[in-house]
Amino acid sequence: MTSKVKIKSLATGVPGLDELLGGGLPEFSFNLIAGQPGCGKTTLAHQIMFSLATEQRSALYFTVLGEPPLKMLRYQQQFDFFDDAAINRTVRFVNLSEEAMAGDLDRVLARISEEVRTHTPALVFVDSFRSVVLASQANGDAHNQLQQFMQQLGMLMTSWQATTFLIGEYFTDTDANPVFTVADGMIWLRQNVQRNAMVRKMEILKMRGHPSLPGLYSFRITRKGLQVFVPPGAHQADSPENNSAARVGLGVPGLDEMMGGGLPRGYSLLVAGPSGSGKSILAAAFLAEGARLGERGVIAAFERRPSAASNAELAALIKGGEVGLIAGYATDVSIDEVILLLTQEIQRLGATRVVIDSLSGFELTLGPSFREDFRESLLRLVTTLTSRGMTVLMTSELEDRYGDLRFSPYGTAFLTDAIILQRYIEVDSRLRRMMAVVKVRDSAHSDELREYEIGDDGILIGARLLNQEGLLGGHPTRKPALDDAARSVGADPEVET
Repeated sequence: MTSKVKIKSLATGVPGLDELLGGGLPEFSFNLIAGQPGCGKTTLAHQIMFSLATEQRSALYFTVLGEPPLKMLRYQQQFDFFDDAAINRTVRFVNLSEEAMAGDLDRVLARISEEVRTHTPALVFVDSFRSVVLASQANGDAHNQLQQFMQQLGMLMTSWQATTFLIGEYFTDTDANPVFTVADGMIWLRQNVQRNAMVRKMEILKMRGHPSLPGLYSFRITRKGLQVFVPPGAHQADSPENNSAARVGLGVPGLDEMMGGGLPRGYSLLVAGPSGSGKSILAAAFLAEGARLGERGVIAAFERRPSAASNAELAALIKGGEVGLIAGYATDVSIDEVILLLTQEIQRLGATRVVIDSLSGFELTLGPSFREDFRESLLRLVTTLTSRGMTVLMTSELEDRYGDLRFSPYGTAFLTDAIILQRYIEVDSRLRRMMAVVKVRDSAHSDELREYEIGDDGILIGARLLNQEGLLGGHPTRKPALDDAARSVGADPEVET
């Protein structure tokens, strides 16, 4: 019985790409890197090349009718992955423009074969291969010539045991093309401008022998090169079960009692309320309580960066390294990028508590194409975090319409395990704050409406609201307003709530 051939996987050096490929690039594979002009094909090829090239595994980079090597290198030198010492030592550049301009594929193949025999590279790149295709179309029967060329090139690289990359400008992946058939792997880069943001995504259309991830994944080009944002656990393993018997304190006296003993660990909590109702103060208290108990946390601040002026205690925890901060996003961020940043910070700190403040700012931070799928994106974020045992608190800005009860403008309340509602009520021509626990999944909780105040020490939970005289020395004129508040949460205005 013949034993199975084991294919070695090569680490690309591109953050997120190995996960997307299903473990790296198969050694000796024949790959196509394709996409529109300016989407990052050459940068991706160079990043892979400089990461893989060594004395024992050298690289040969062929340039065709695209940029001259000197001009291309001038710009690629700006990236952190570029290694000047590798040029002409482990990485060599060869210009094929003369052979390609002649439109003779045999000449192109002969030159590639000559250089491969001379330098015996383990990595071969042809950029832009699309130029070879276009030049060959000047002669008749270009399709058959190209198919024959591809087969010969593939056989040549296989015999030399070289991992090969063809870089080409293709605008669609539906055209019949011999390259698509012969290629073992196809990495497709896509980009489009939406409103004022450039949205870039990567797709692995094909990767023989590897369980690559299906679908489009966003990526960003920075000084470090490309980074692909693949959600942790995309190759899903079994998720740990949440221990709902264990409770975490919220850091607000009286609120844990209303929650039935605190928030079950590993739950997601939505704190919804109008502007100024104290959502961010409650979120900060949640993190501070964790720090007091030796539990580190992470806050993703999408609106206002925590400071000594806004919350001195939280700012001190961030400065002291007990709470991690993620803030200052561009306007084209993707949900996968946020998940990756959060999980990296969680792993760095060993955090167990996460705050997202707020969903309103989060939505505005997302790129336009990602906003269309905000509910699905939020579900993926919450599921990813809670499946890893994180206890998550999210805030949501609401327009207080007094008689209109809503928990989120996104229809996302069903995603969360618990909901705390903050409201304003009118009492004696003054606005008072009211809080209620709307739900705690699979757990008993208080159904009282409780008044609360915000002072120097944070949130102070007061007495429950009664639909009768006597609350805080009030007057009968406030009863209709309290009746409206009771009705808004489905309570009977004729009984205590």
